[in-house]
Amino acid sequence: MNSAVQPVLVLVEPAGPLNVGSVARLAANFGLQHLRLVAPRCDHLGEEARRMAVHAQPLLEQAQLFDDLAAALTDCRRVVACSGRVDSAAVPVEAPVDALAWLRATEQNAPTALVFGREDRGLSTDELLLAGRVLRIATDDGYPSLNLSHAVAIALHELRRLAEFPPAAPGPAALSAPGSIDDPALRGDLEATLSDAENLLLEVGFLLPHTRHARMAKVRTLLQRAQISSEEVALVRGMVRQLRWASRRPTP
Repeated sequence: MNSAVQPVLVLVEPAGPLNVGSVARLAANFGLQHLRLVAPRCDHLGEEARRMAVHAQPLLEQAQLFDDLAAALTDCRRVVACSGRVDSAAVPVEAPVDALAWLRATEQNAPTALVFGREDRGLSTDELLLAGRVLRIATDDGYPSLNLSHAVAIALHELRRLAEFPPAAPGPAALSAPGSIDDPALRGDLEATLSDAENLLLEVGFLLPHTRHARMAKVRTLLQRAQISSEEVALVRGMVRQLRWASRRPTP
């Protein structure tokens, strides 16, 4: 897999060391070099994880740890989250081929990320809102839940297949080809802008403390659907700062 399109593999609060070790091995199998763990609930360097990682133990040892998902994605432009939920209106829910084609379409050097949630309850709505796309692996309705490492294996296989055999026919995946749209802004820049906007809207009374979370979630959803670029984020942040200055200016 070309290093320019290698995603960072992110696991949110993994609880099973066997799963973490298996995911490290899968990352090595498919040529990924970066593993990020968000608040792991197990010892990712313990004997069980190392046993399952086999020759991928160095990847476990170099794994980066983060307190929350937002911190793990600060330097990423394109983020795809894997979820078994079908009721999320936060971001588009897509088949693996389409979501992963979009992930690969970046023309920037900033990392992209492929995110997987907790073994027992997946990703929260707030966490899904940090992704540009939500990937859903089709399973039987009678037993839709996949083991974490199995879901990772399917996603990485699809990603590798796209790298080696790009879609030839026009379609959603083809529309995500490099150069067709601007890259989204860095996650950290977007989150900082949203934080500035939230503080201003609280200050002027548009947001109330008890409704701020729900309303800002709608704003985040809007910007995710628009796939706001770095230049657009800078424009919005400049507007917020000017409005703050104007709102605090003494009245003549």
